[in-house]
Amino acid sequence: MQIKEKVDSNVAILSFKGDLLGEPDTSNVRDKIHSLVSDNMKRIVIDLSGVNYMNSSGIGTLIACLATVTAGGGELRLANVGGKVQNLFVITQLVKVFDTYETVERALANFKE
Repeated sequence: MQIKEKVDSNVAILSFKGDLLGEPDTSNVRDKIHSLVSDNMKRIVIDLSGVNYMNSSGIGTLIACLATVTAGGGELRLANVGGKVQNLFVITQLVKVFDTYETVERALANFKE
């Protein structure tokens, strides 16, 4: 899995490309989130447009990331959750846990409100 990072108006945007299925990808995602929180980054958007599939390890990783960001006093948003990943979020009721947006731009706009 590839993780690209961009900062826009004090919001870190992480774009994932590849499937989120287990090690070492899940460790890399958690490490990236811990690094951002350590750097006092309070607003994070994860763009999932490049993720076609995610299993229970991937879901657990996103939940851990949400907990880490929230514990650090920040907010986490997910953008471009589609296809099989969206179905997984509906089935597991994670649509009630995460703030999800159709696009990165909408997620960014939500922070500014």
